[in-house]
This record gives sequence, C-alpha cells and structure tokens, in this order.
Amino acid sequence: MFPLENVVLCRESQVSTLMALFGERHHFSFPSIFIYGHTASGKTYVMETLMKTSELPHVIVNCVECFTSRILLEHILNQLNCLTPSKDECTSHIACDSFNDFVRLFKKVTQDQRIDDQTVYIVLDKAEYLREMEANLLPAFLRLQELTNRNVTVIFLSQIVWEKFRPNTGCFEPFIMYFPDYSIGHLQKILSHDHPPEYSADFYAAYINILLGVFYTVCRDLKELRHLAALNFSKYCEPVVKGEANERDTRKLWRNIEPHLKKAMHTVYLREISSSQWEKLQQDDTEMGQLKGLSAHAHVELPYYSKFILIAAYLASYNPTRTDKRFFLKHHGKIKKASFMKKHEKTSNHLLGPKPFPLDRLLAILYSIVDSRVAPTANIFSQITSLVTLQLLTLVGHDDQLDGPKYKCTVSLDFVRAIARTVNFDIIKYLYDFL
Repeated sequence: MFPLENVVLCRESQVSTLMALFGERHHFSFPSIFIYGHTASGKTYVMETLMKTSELPHVIVNCVECFTSRILLEHILNQLNCLTPSKDECTSHIACDSFNDFVRLFKKVTQDQRIDDQTVYIVLDKAEYLREMEANLLPAFLRLQELTNRNVTVIFLSQIVWEKFRPNTGCFEPFIMYFPDYSIGHLQKILSHDHPPEYSADFYAAYINILLGVFYTVCRDLKELRHLAALNFSKYCEPVVKGEANERDTRKLWRNIEPHLKKAMHTVYLREISSSQWEKLQQDDTEMGQLKGLSAHAHVELPYYSKFILIAAYLASYNPTRTDKRFFLKHHGKIKKASFMKKHEKTSNHLLGPKPFPLDRLLAILYSIVDSRVAPTANIFSQITSLVTLQLLTLVGHDDQLDGPKYKCTVSLDFVRAIARTVNFDIIKYLYDFL
C-alpha cells in the first residue's frame, strides 16, 4: 500500500483535515460534511482514495445517476448490503419507498453487516442534484446520525457553495470544507506524475511545462489538461523518434509542437473531434477548417449549454431590457404591444447593432429558456469564457454600479438560428423586432 501523500498529490492539508474528522473506526464522526470546489479539483478522487486506503465501510453514490429519491435510497442500501459480499445478500434487492423506510432498513442492514459499531460513510457526489428532489431529503441526510441513532457520516461533494443549498426553513449545519483550484505548480506536479515509462521524467516534465505555458491562461481544468497532454505528446516526441533531436533539444522540440498547440487552443473544452480525428489532423498537417467537424465559424459545434448561452446572449443584445418581462416571465399579465413601444422607436434593433448587456441579465435569460434547472457552477462561467475566446461574444467593459462584466453577441441572426434549431428552440418568438 502506497503512502497517501504519494497517491493524493497536492491535497495534503485537505487529507489531514478529513483524517482528523474521521478519527478511529469506532469514534463518532461529524454527522455531515459538505465539500465544495470547482470541477476537477480532486474532491471525488480524494474521497475515493481515502475510503479505499483506510478500508472504511462506505458507499459512494453519484446523484446524476440516481435521479429520484427512491433510486438514491435503494442504491445506498443495496451497496451497504454488499459490503461483506455473500451470494444470498447481494442477489436480493432491497426496496425502499420513503425516508422512514430508509431509516428502518439502514439500521437493519448495518446490524446484519456487523458494522453498527463502526462509522459508516455515505458519500453523495454531484450533491447539487439533491435540490431537485423532495424538499425533506437534504435536511434528513444532514440529521441521519440522529434519526438512525447510528455512527454514520454523510459527505456531500458539490461544485456550488453551501448557501445555495441551505433550506429557507433552516437545517442542521454541516462541517464545510473548500477544495481550491490547483495552482500552476500543482498542475505541473500532477501532470508530470503521468509520464510514460519509455521516456525520462525530466523530458515529460519539460513537455508539461510547455503545455501549461500555452493553455494555463484559458484552461485550468485538470481533466481537460490531462486530455490535451495525452493528445499532443506523440507530436512532441516526433523529432526524438525520427532521430532529428534528442530529449534535451528543447528549442527544436518547441518549434515542432508550437503550431499544433495553437490549433488545439481552438477546441479547448469543446471536444468537437475525436482523438483519432485529431491524430489524423496532426499527421496531415492540415489547417483547422479543412477537417470536417472543426470550428469553422459557420459550422461551429458547441456544448449543450453553450448553445443556450449564445442564444441568451443574442436575445440580450437585440432585445430592449424592458421587454424581458414580456418574453421570459410566465405570469406577466396582459401587456399590449403598443403600451411598451415608444413612438419614436421605428428603427430595427438589428440595424442598430448589438447592445452590451451585463452578466446578470445573460444568466437570467439563460435560466428562463433552458428546460432543466441549471446550477450556476464554474462550468457555466467557463463556457461563457470559451465563447469569448471563440469570438462569438465580445467582452466590452464593466458595469458602473456592480463592477461586473458586460458582453456583446457578435454572431448573425442566421448563425444563431442554426444553433437554435439544434436544440429545438424557436428564437424568432423571443425577438422584439419580429413582434
């Protein structure tokens, strides 16, 4: 068994805090722990590694997979029932219809598994999805230790802060822990740890240093950077494989990889092409627009929420602010068109060009036009940044009162209509000029 510091890199303070909270197996731990941080900050990995390394009785559940409370509760109970595997117990499915049943069955399962005198850990990953389930579910999980009279700790892993969870009626407050983003030094250390055995650690570390020098300003997501490192490493090694340079000839290696990293910059986060397509692009040395599926401005393929962000930005740029109530409030009452049209307003907003809008207005329109509930996570804000990088949005300044960013949408009506069709959204119904 490797020491934890060799397995969990750059999270020493968080690991030591968690180990202090856990204590010994038979010690009563904190009833609930809330861990939050941006995506790819190591929350799930640290928790999985701690549980497996310490061999603690635990259940890890992804709330995206368990989209109803019944599935979630049954999943927890059935995982607990298989902690000490036996054919009879694991083949029998435990049904659970309510949280009252869950409390009763939880006591029974922990007693049958002979872990009623140990701390049982229930880890709920992507915990922000609990807000879409029954209102009593979150408060009940927070007080599970009290309700079951068992030594149990519920750990919530989320990308959003606790204030977005706290019910208006009040609830038991969990122990809150923050996982900060990895610094450039941390990313260098973690990514260098993945070096292939056929190359020296120093050679791969030099490659990671070049990669971070190019991408760190626009991408700090460890998963995305790891994907980019694996995708472009073969091109970096090419001069060494052909015998044209050695591992220490950094200048020649940089000149070889530089144009390919610039191409990769255009598809950060988008994943518009597969790895095999990207390798074909590297071999053929073709331009970005020459391979089907890449970001030509007229044929851009965006992530799901980026499409709605772009639609919301277009509506915010070309609709007057006072019309938002008419278009996006369900119960706005009857408003006659003539009552909010000024007599002197005869020029089309599309002829005047896009107007700047604040970030708050963009997000308000986004939440109105997306069918599902969207959490204001780092993913949403990173996709807005990606649209600015792709020059589909323009950052034009800051709001004087709130000191927040202002944007303009730079795409044409035909372009945004093409994007809207891919998500079955009729944008014309929401445009003031087409009333």
